[in-house]
Amino acid sequence: MHPFRKSQDFGRPMSAETLGDPLFQWFSTVVAFGVIGLLILITVILSLAAQESIRTFGLGFLSGNVWNPVPPLVFGSVPFVYGTLVTSALALLFGVPISLGIAIFLSELSPPWLRIPLTYIVELLAAVPSVVYGLWGIFVLGPVMRVSVEPVVQDIFGFLPIFQGNAIGTDKFTAGVILAIMIIPTISAVSREALLAVPDNQREAALSLGATRWETTRVAVLRYARAGIFGAVILGLGRAVGETMAVTMTIGNRNAISISLFDQGQTIASWIANNFLNATDPLELSALIELGLVLMLMSLLINIFARLMIGRVLRRGEGAA
Repeated sequence: MHPFRKSQDFGRPMSAETLGDPLFQWFSTVVAFGVIGLLILITVILSLAAQESIRTFGLGFLSGNVWNPVPPLVFGSVPFVYGTLVTSALALLFGVPISLGIAIFLSELSPPWLRIPLTYIVELLAAVPSVVYGLWGIFVLGPVMRVSVEPVVQDIFGFLPIFQGNAIGTDKFTAGVILAIMIIPTISAVSREALLAVPDNQREAALSLGATRWETTRVAVLRYARAGIFGAVILGLGRAVGETMAVTMTIGNRNAISISLFDQGQTIASWIANNFLNATDPLELSALIELGLVLMLMSLLINIFARLMIGRVLRRGEGAA
Protein backbone atom coordinates (compact mmCIF):
# COMPACT_ATOMS: atom_id res chain seq x y z
CA MET A 1 0.00 0.00 0.00
CA HIS A 2 1.26 3.51 -0.81
CA PRO A 3 2.54 5.22 2.38
CA PHE A 4 0.27 8.21 1.85
CA ARG A 5 -2.81 6.32 0.71
CA LYS A 6 -4.16 6.01 4.23
CA SER A 7 -3.96 9.74 4.85
CA GLN A 8 -5.57 10.48 1.51
CA ASP A 9 -8.50 8.17 2.30
CA PHE A 10 -8.92 9.52 5.82
CA GLY A 11 -12.30 11.07 6.31
CA ARG A 12 -13.74 9.67 3.08
CA PRO A 13 -17.32 8.41 3.63
CA MET A 14 -17.60 4.63 3.59
CA SER A 15 -19.26 3.14 0.54
CA ALA A 16 -20.42 -0.38 -0.28
CA GLU A 17 -16.97 -1.15 -1.67
CA THR A 18 -15.07 0.11 1.36
CA LEU A 19 -17.44 -1.69 3.72
CA GLY A 20 -16.81 -5.04 2.05
CA ASP A 21 -13.47 -5.86 3.71
CA PRO A 22 -14.44 -5.02 7.32
CA LEU A 23 -17.79 -6.77 6.96
CA PHE A 24 -16.14 -9.87 5.56
CA GLN A 25 -13.54 -9.85 8.34
CA TRP A 26 -16.24 -9.40 10.97
CA PHE A 27 -18.40 -12.17 9.52
CA SER A 28 -15.47 -14.60 9.26
CA THR A 29 -14.49 -13.87 12.86
CA VAL A 30 -18.01 -14.47 14.11
CA VAL A 31 -18.24 -17.77 12.22
CA ALA A 32 -14.85 -18.94 13.51
CA PHE A 33 -15.66 -18.14 17.14
CA GLY A 34 -19.18 -19.50 16.62
CA VAL A 35 -17.78 -22.95 15.91
CA ILE A 36 -15.74 -22.80 19.11
CA GLY A 37 -18.76 -21.55 21.01
CA LEU A 38 -20.91 -24.36 19.64
CA LEU A 39 -18.38 -26.94 20.80
CA ILE A 40 -18.23 -25.38 24.25
CA LEU A 41 -22.03 -25.24 24.39
CA ILE A 42 -22.37 -28.92 23.49
CA THR A 43 -19.80 -29.86 26.12
CA VAL A 44 -21.51 -27.78 28.81
CA ILE A 45 -24.96 -29.20 28.04
CA LEU A 46 -23.70 -32.79 28.08
CA SER A 47 -21.76 -32.15 31.29
CA LEU A 48 -24.83 -30.78 33.02
CA ALA A 49 -26.94 -33.71 31.82
CA ALA A 50 -24.30 -36.17 33.06
CA GLN A 51 -23.89 -34.57 36.50
CA GLU A 52 -25.78 -37.31 38.33
CA SER A 53 -23.51 -40.02 36.93
CA ILE A 54 -20.38 -37.93 37.50
CA ARG A 55 -21.31 -37.32 41.15
CA THR A 56 -22.28 -40.95 41.76
CA PHE A 57 -19.34 -42.78 40.18
CA GLY A 58 -16.61 -40.17 39.83
CA LEU A 59 -13.44 -41.49 38.19
CA GLY A 60 -14.70 -45.02 38.81
CA PHE A 61 -16.84 -44.61 35.71
CA LEU A 62 -13.68 -44.51 33.57
CA SER A 63 -12.21 -47.64 35.19
CA GLY A 64 -15.36 -49.72 35.75
CA ASN A 65 -16.14 -52.67 33.49
CA VAL A 66 -19.68 -53.46 34.68
CA TRP A 67 -22.88 -51.97 33.26
CA ASN A 68 -25.76 -53.04 35.48
CA PRO A 69 -29.05 -51.18 34.83
CA VAL A 70 -30.90 -52.94 37.68
CA PRO A 71 -30.41 -52.20 41.40
CA PRO A 72 -27.77 -51.84 42.63
CA LEU A 73 -27.00 -49.57 39.67
CA VAL A 74 -23.37 -49.74 38.55
CA PHE A 75 -22.04 -48.25 35.32
CA GLY A 76 -18.55 -48.35 33.83
CA SER A 77 -17.15 -47.39 30.44
CA VAL A 78 -14.17 -49.72 29.98
CA PRO A 79 -15.83 -52.38 27.73
CA PHE A 80 -17.06 -49.71 25.32
CA VAL A 81 -13.80 -47.77 25.24
CA TYR A 82 -12.00 -51.06 24.62
CA GLY A 83 -14.32 -52.01 21.75
CA THR A 84 -13.97 -48.55 20.21
CA LEU A 85 -10.17 -48.67 20.32
CA VAL A 86 -9.96 -52.23 18.96
CA THR A 87 -12.29 -51.68 16.00
CA SER A 88 -10.67 -48.33 15.18
CA ALA A 89 -7.21 -49.89 15.27
CA LEU A 90 -8.37 -52.67 12.95
CA ALA A 91 -9.85 -50.09 10.60
CA LEU A 92 -6.52 -48.26 10.39
CA LEU A 93 -4.59 -51.51 9.99
CA PHE A 94 -6.68 -52.60 7.02
CA GLY A 95 -7.66 -49.23 5.57
CA VAL A 96 -4.46 -47.17 5.59
CA PRO A 97 -2.35 -49.37 3.24
CA ILE A 98 -5.23 -49.66 0.76
CA SER A 99 -5.92 -45.92 0.94
CA LEU A 100 -2.26 -45.05 0.34
CA GLY A 101 -2.14 -47.47 -2.58
CA ILE A 102 -5.19 -45.79 -4.13
CA ALA A 103 -3.77 -42.31 -3.54
CA ILE A 104 -0.38 -43.22 -5.05
CA PHE A 105 -2.00 -44.82 -8.09
CA LEU A 106 -4.33 -41.88 -8.73
CA SER A 107 -1.63 -39.23 -8.29
CA GLU A 108 1.48 -40.91 -9.69
CA LEU A 109 0.66 -43.91 -11.88
CA SER A 110 -2.86 -43.71 -13.27
CA PRO A 111 -3.33 -42.72 -16.94
CA PRO A 112 -5.34 -39.51 -17.40
CA TRP A 113 -8.32 -41.28 -18.98
CA LEU A 114 -8.72 -43.45 -15.86
CA ARG A 115 -7.77 -40.97 -13.14
CA ILE A 116 -10.88 -38.77 -13.14
CA PRO A 117 -13.60 -41.47 -13.24
CA LEU A 118 -11.77 -43.60 -10.69
CA THR A 119 -11.43 -40.59 -8.40
CA TYR A 120 -15.17 -39.97 -8.60
CA ILE A 121 -15.92 -43.60 -7.81
CA VAL A 122 -13.64 -43.66 -4.76
CA GLU A 123 -15.05 -40.40 -3.43
CA LEU A 124 -18.58 -41.64 -4.04
CA LEU A 125 -18.01 -44.29 -1.37
CA ALA A 126 -17.83 -41.48 1.21
CA ALA A 127 -21.38 -40.44 0.30
CA VAL A 128 -22.90 -43.87 0.99
CA PRO A 129 -25.02 -43.67 4.19
CA SER A 130 -23.75 -45.54 7.21
CA VAL A 131 -26.91 -47.63 7.50
CA VAL A 132 -26.39 -48.87 3.93
CA TYR A 133 -22.92 -50.08 4.90
CA GLY A 134 -24.51 -51.76 7.89
CA LEU A 135 -27.11 -53.58 5.78
CA TRP A 136 -24.41 -54.67 3.36
CA GLY A 137 -22.36 -55.86 6.32
CA ILE A 138 -25.26 -57.96 7.65
CA PHE A 139 -26.31 -59.61 4.40
CA VAL A 140 -23.03 -59.78 2.45
CA LEU A 141 -19.89 -59.14 4.48
CA GLY A 142 -20.98 -61.04 7.60
CA PRO A 143 -21.71 -64.36 5.81
CA VAL A 144 -18.51 -64.05 3.76
CA MET A 145 -16.46 -63.42 6.88
CA ARG A 146 -18.12 -66.33 8.70
CA VAL A 147 -17.76 -68.87 5.88
CA SER A 148 -14.68 -67.87 3.90
CA VAL A 149 -12.44 -65.37 5.69
CA GLU A 150 -12.44 -65.99 9.43
CA PRO A 151 -11.97 -69.81 9.20
CA VAL A 152 -8.94 -69.30 6.92
CA VAL A 153 -7.47 -66.68 9.25
CA GLN A 154 -8.08 -69.00 12.19
CA ASP A 155 -6.39 -71.92 10.43
CA ILE A 156 -3.28 -69.83 9.78
CA PHE A 157 -3.07 -67.68 12.92
CA GLY A 158 -5.20 -69.72 15.32
CA PHE A 159 -2.29 -70.15 17.70
CA LEU A 160 -2.60 -66.45 18.57
CA PRO A 161 -5.15 -65.58 21.29
CA ILE A 162 -6.66 -62.79 19.19
CA PHE A 163 -7.80 -65.30 16.56
CA GLN A 164 -9.26 -67.95 18.84
CA GLY A 165 -12.95 -68.62 19.38
CA ASN A 166 -15.93 -69.26 17.14
CA ALA A 167 -16.03 -67.54 13.76
CA ILE A 168 -19.58 -66.17 13.66
CA GLY A 169 -19.25 -63.23 11.25
CA THR A 170 -20.75 -60.61 13.59
CA ASP A 171 -17.84 -59.66 15.79
CA LYS A 172 -15.10 -57.09 16.32
CA PHE A 173 -13.16 -58.39 13.32
CA THR A 174 -16.06 -57.81 10.93
CA ALA A 175 -16.77 -54.40 12.46
CA GLY A 176 -13.12 -53.44 11.94
CA VAL A 177 -13.27 -54.52 8.28
CA ILE A 178 -16.41 -52.51 7.54
CA LEU A 179 -14.92 -49.48 9.30
CA ALA A 180 -11.83 -49.85 7.11
CA ILE A 181 -14.02 -49.77 4.00
CA MET A 182 -15.77 -46.66 5.29
CA ILE A 183 -12.59 -44.68 6.01
CA ILE A 184 -10.82 -45.57 2.75
CA PRO A 185 -12.49 -42.75 0.72
CA THR A 186 -11.55 -40.12 3.30
CA ILE A 187 -7.92 -41.16 3.71
CA SER A 188 -7.33 -41.79 0.00
CA ALA A 189 -8.90 -38.47 -1.08
CA VAL A 190 -6.92 -36.32 1.38
CA SER A 191 -3.70 -38.30 0.75
CA ARG A 192 -4.14 -37.87 -2.98
CA GLU A 193 -4.41 -34.10 -2.58
CA ALA A 194 -1.29 -34.12 -0.40
CA LEU A 195 0.64 -36.07 -3.05
CA LEU A 196 -0.55 -33.80 -5.86
CA ALA A 197 0.68 -30.80 -3.84
CA VAL A 198 4.27 -32.10 -3.98
CA PRO A 199 6.27 -29.86 -6.39
CA ASP A 200 7.31 -31.53 -9.64
CA ASN A 201 10.92 -30.58 -9.05
CA GLN A 202 10.97 -33.11 -6.21
CA ARG A 203 10.18 -35.88 -8.69
CA GLU A 204 12.49 -34.50 -11.37
CA ALA A 205 15.39 -34.24 -8.94
CA ALA A 206 15.02 -37.87 -7.86
CA LEU A 207 14.67 -39.11 -11.44
CA SER A 208 17.70 -37.12 -12.55
CA LEU A 209 19.76 -38.91 -9.89
CA GLY A 210 18.80 -42.28 -11.36
CA ALA A 211 15.98 -43.22 -8.99
CA THR A 212 13.35 -45.63 -10.22
CA ARG A 213 9.67 -44.72 -10.34
CA TRP A 214 9.04 -46.46 -7.02
CA GLU A 215 12.11 -44.92 -5.38
CA THR A 216 11.00 -41.49 -6.55
CA THR A 217 7.53 -42.02 -5.08
CA ARG A 218 8.86 -43.43 -1.81
CA VAL A 219 11.70 -40.99 -1.14
CA ALA A 220 10.79 -37.77 -2.91
CA VAL A 221 6.97 -37.79 -2.89
CA LEU A 222 5.80 -39.72 0.17
CA ARG A 223 8.43 -38.20 2.42
CA TYR A 224 7.55 -34.67 1.33
CA ALA A 225 3.80 -35.28 1.80
CA ARG A 226 4.20 -37.10 5.11
CA ALA A 227 2.42 -34.49 7.21
CA GLY A 228 -0.58 -34.35 4.88
CA ILE A 229 -0.84 -38.13 4.79
CA PHE A 230 -0.69 -38.31 8.56
CA GLY A 231 -3.47 -35.75 8.77
CA ALA A 232 -5.55 -37.89 6.40
CA VAL A 233 -5.03 -40.93 8.62
CA ILE A 234 -6.18 -38.97 11.66
CA LEU A 235 -9.31 -37.84 9.81
CA GLY A 236 -10.06 -41.47 9.03
CA LEU A 237 -9.45 -42.44 12.64
CA GLY A 238 -11.84 -39.73 13.78
CA ARG A 239 -14.61 -41.18 11.62
CA ALA A 240 -13.87 -44.72 12.78
CA VAL A 241 -14.03 -43.73 16.45
CA GLY A 242 -17.41 -42.05 16.12
CA GLU A 243 -19.10 -44.40 13.63
CA THR A 244 -22.42 -45.74 14.90
CA MET A 245 -24.88 -47.57 12.67
CA ALA A 246 -22.58 -49.77 10.61
CA VAL A 247 -20.71 -50.90 13.72
CA THR A 248 -23.93 -51.47 15.67
CA MET A 249 -25.21 -53.77 12.92
CA THR A 250 -22.02 -55.86 12.62
CA ILE A 251 -20.23 -56.00 15.99
CA GLY A 252 -22.69 -58.33 17.75
CA ASN A 253 -23.52 -55.91 20.61
CA ARG A 254 -22.21 -57.94 23.54
CA ASN A 255 -21.13 -56.05 26.63
CA ALA A 256 -17.86 -57.83 27.40
CA ILE A 257 -14.10 -57.47 27.21
CA SER A 258 -12.35 -60.26 25.33
CA ILE A 259 -9.00 -60.49 23.62
CA SER A 260 -10.29 -62.50 20.66
CA LEU A 261 -11.32 -60.52 17.60
CA PHE A 262 -13.86 -63.23 16.80
CA ASP A 263 -15.87 -62.40 19.92
CA GLN A 264 -18.74 -59.97 19.91
CA GLY A 265 -18.32 -56.58 21.54
CA GLN A 266 -19.53 -53.02 21.84
CA THR A 267 -18.31 -49.54 21.07
CA ILE A 268 -19.30 -46.32 22.80
CA ALA A 269 -21.39 -45.18 19.84
CA SER A 270 -23.12 -48.55 19.36
CA TRP A 271 -23.96 -48.86 23.07
CA ILE A 272 -25.49 -45.37 23.19
CA ALA A 273 -27.50 -46.06 20.02
CA ASN A 274 -28.81 -49.36 21.38
CA ASN A 275 -29.74 -48.21 24.87
CA PHE A 276 -30.49 -44.50 24.92
CA LEU A 277 -34.19 -44.82 24.09
CA ASN A 278 -34.61 -47.82 26.42
CA ALA A 279 -33.00 -46.17 29.45
CA THR A 280 -35.70 -45.65 32.08
CA ASP A 281 -33.66 -44.82 35.17
CA PRO A 282 -32.35 -41.22 35.30
CA LEU A 283 -28.96 -42.47 36.52
CA GLU A 284 -28.60 -44.81 33.53
CA LEU A 285 -29.55 -42.01 31.16
CA SER A 286 -26.99 -39.77 32.81
CA ALA A 287 -24.35 -42.50 32.47
CA LEU A 288 -25.08 -42.84 28.75
CA ILE A 289 -24.61 -39.10 28.34
CA GLU A 290 -21.33 -39.33 30.23
CA LEU A 291 -20.29 -42.00 27.71
CA GLY A 292 -20.87 -39.38 25.04
CA LEU A 293 -18.54 -37.06 26.93
CA VAL A 294 -15.91 -39.80 27.01
CA LEU A 295 -16.24 -40.19 23.24
CA MET A 296 -15.79 -36.44 22.80
CA LEU A 297 -12.71 -36.56 25.03
CA MET A 298 -11.25 -39.38 22.94
CA SER A 299 -11.82 -37.40 19.73
CA LEU A 300 -10.23 -34.32 21.31
CA LEU A 301 -7.14 -36.27 22.39
CA ILE A 302 -6.82 -37.78 18.91
CA ASN A 303 -6.90 -34.33 17.30
CA ILE A 304 -4.42 -32.88 19.80
CA PHE A 305 -2.07 -35.78 19.16
CA ALA A 306 -2.44 -35.26 15.40
CA ARG A 307 -1.62 -31.56 15.61
CA LEU A 308 1.43 -32.25 17.78
CA MET A 309 2.74 -34.89 15.39
CA ILE A 310 2.14 -32.78 12.29
CA GLY A 311 3.86 -29.81 13.95
CA ARG A 312 6.81 -32.02 14.85
CA VAL A 313 7.13 -33.26 11.27
CA LEU A 314 6.99 -29.71 9.87
CA ARG A 315 9.56 -28.43 12.38
CA ARG A 316 11.94 -31.19 11.33
CA GLY A 317 11.43 -30.23 7.70
CA GLU A 318 10.33 -33.73 6.73
CA GLY A 319 7.11 -32.87 4.98
CA ALA A 320 4.65 -30.29 3.84
CA ALA A 321 1.18 -29.70 5.13
